[in-house]
Amino acid sequence: MSTLHAAAEATVDASVSTVMAVLRDYHGKHREILPPAFTHLVVEEGGFGAGTVIAFDVTLGGRTQRSRARIEEPAPGVIEEHLIGREMVTTFTVLDSGEYATTRIETRWEPARGIAGLMERLVAPRMLRRLYLDELANLSNVVRAVNLETATVPG
Repeated sequence: MSTLHAAAEATVDASVSTVMAVLRDYHGKHREILPPAFTHLVVEEGGFGAGTVIAFDVTLGGRTQRSRARIEEPAPGVIEEHLIGREMVTTFTVLDSGEYATTRIETRWEPARGIAGLMERLVAPRMLRRLYLDELANLSNVVRAVNLETATVPG
C-alpha cells in the first residue's frame, strides 16, 4: 500500500526563531494557529517542544477523530508530531529565507484498508492541504502579533 502525503508551504514574515517559538508552544501560541477543524487540544505532558504529548480532535469530511501525538525535534528547524497508534507523522520545517522564514507543514501516513482507505486516498490529501494553508495563514498572523508585542518604540 502506498504512503499518502499532504503538504503546504508559505513564506512567513518573521525569523526562524520566532516561528519555531510559536510552533513549540503547545500551551499557548500553537493553539492560536490551528484552523477550526482542530479542536479540544489538551497538553498531556510537557507543553513546549520535544517531549510534549498532546491530544486533539480533528474533523475532516464531517467525521471527527480523537488523536494523540508525541512531539519530537530531530533537527534544527524541524518539529515532528508522531501520531500515537498510527503510522502518521506531521512535520513542520522552518528554513531561513533572509528576513523571512519559509515554513512547510507536511504529513505522511499509511492509509486505512478497504473502503475507508479508498476514501482517505481520494479526499484526505486535498482536505489536509487546505487545512495547512489556513494554518500557515494563521501562523503569519500570530507571528506578526508576536513581532508587534516585542517591538520597541524609540523613546
